[in-house]
Parts: sequence; C-alpha cells; structure tokens
Amino acid sequence: TRLVSDWSSDVCSSDLYAPGPDAQPQPGVPRGQVRQGTFTSSRIFPGTTRDWWVYVPAQYDPARPACLLVCFDGGGFFHPTGAFRLPVVLDNLLARREIPVTIAVGVNPGVVAPTLPGAKPRSNRSFEYDSLGDANARFLLEELLPAATTGLNITIDPAGRAVAGNSSGGIAAFTVAWERPDQFGKVISHIGSFTNIRGGHVYPALVRQAEKKPLRIFLQDGVNDLDNLHGHWPLANQDLAAALKYKGYDHQLVLGEGGHSGRHGGALLPDTLRWLWRDRPKP
Repeated sequence: TRLVSDWSSDVCSSDLYAPGPDAQPQPGVPRGQVRQGTFTSSRIFPGTTRDWWVYVPAQYDPARPACLLVCFDGGGFFHPTGAFRLPVVLDNLLARREIPVTIAVGVNPGVVAPTLPGAKPRSNRSFEYDSLGDANARFLLEELLPAATTGLNITIDPAGRAVAGNSSGGIAAFTVAWERPDQFGKVISHIGSFTNIRGGHVYPALVRQAEKKPLRIFLQDGVNDLDNLHGHWPLANQDLAAALKYKGYDHQLVLGEGGHSGRHGGALLPDTLRWLWRDRPKP
C-alpha cells in the first residue's frame, strides 16, 4: 500500500480518480451474491424506512466466521457504475486472496414519509449521521444488522469488523467505532464531515484527551473540499489526523486534489481495503 506522501502529489483529474481495474469485472473471477431489503421497524429512529444491501462472497463458508464491512449511504457503495462498485472490488480482491473473506452490508439513511399529498419524504440523514453519541451504533447493532445478516456467520472480533462512509457518512462511521470499539475496530472515512454540523468538530480534542481505543482508521479528503459556515473540511480532516498521530493510532490520511466527491475515495478503495485488512488471515 502506498503511503500518504505517495498520494499527496496526485493532480485533479477525472482519469486519475476514475475506477481502476480492480473495480471492473474480470473474466474467471467468482462473483458474490447481493441481496436487498427494506427496514421499516426502527425503535431508535422511529418513523423511518431505509433500503439495505448485503454482499456475500463466493468464497464464504458458513462454517468459518467472515469479516464484516458496513457502509453508510450503502446505495452509493453498491451502485454497479458508481465511484465505488464495492461488490466488484470485493470479488476481484478475494479472487486474488488479497483480503479476508468479507461480508459487506450497505445501509441508506432513513426517510420519513410525507404527511401532505404530493410532498417528498423527509431525509433523516443528517440527524443519524452527523450527530455524536451512540444512537447510530445502537441502530446498527440492535436493529439493522440482526435483520440484514440473519443466518450469516460473522466474526465477533472487532478487529474483523469495519465501518465506512462518505461525507456525513464518514463522520458517522468514525462515531460508530468511537462509541463501540468493542464491535468495530476499523474505519474508512472519505471526505468526512468532521465539522460543526452537529458538533463533530470536537473530535480532534476528544481523540487527544480520551484513552486510546483499539481502532485502525483510514481518512481521505481533497484540498478543494468544502469550506462553509460549518467549517473547512480539509483542515478538519488534517486536524483529526494530527490528533490520531499524537495518540499513536494506526491510521492513514490521503489528501488529494479533489473536492466534495466520492471519486477519489472510490479510486483508492481497493488499496484502502488491502491496507485495512493487511494483517487478517487471507482465504
């Protein structure tokens, strides 16, 4: 895996940040299965409904616990022609035995049905993703994952369980692991909103002052990311990375030239997964 210094010289280019060969279907590569559902009965976020996806690799053996990757804004991660194309990436990396057998769960933020005729559903995304605290972690652990992964053998070792997201989903991923490091030991945050939308700007100080937690954290952002009334995204991610370095966390910050987009994070995803799972047993 390349180090931060190798990526920081990247130039802003749609070709550079386009999905690479690992995100393209390759001949002879076994394909995992994707199933989809809708979750409608949340007690933690009452009145919301949301779609979810589960990827089960061809190499999955029910007798052996698989690793877990949970992705917020899951529809984007699972989109077949999007920036991430997660099922194809996992197919290719698993076929070459570069990562452990991993079940991936994608979950969208909740929406609340309109009360007036012709009105649009109300998104619950910012409340769920940008808020600090353990509500989103409890939603995953108590409600969504038991429903979406019924019958699947998933490791209970937090070092084998990761959570990922982009923008508000990026801070949501960090929050889940921060609140429940006993359940999730790995984080992927692309263009993470560690800014003052709902108080997330405090994380660098919290990281510096709290006891170190058993987390491995990957951060990505671009120097042309957002700068608005909530804060400055590139500086916020660099501030968090500096706090993680100060506390001795196993982490990476990849800072490119892009803006508030998933393209760079998507282009990095195969290498990110190799780095994230580098010390787990391979199939």
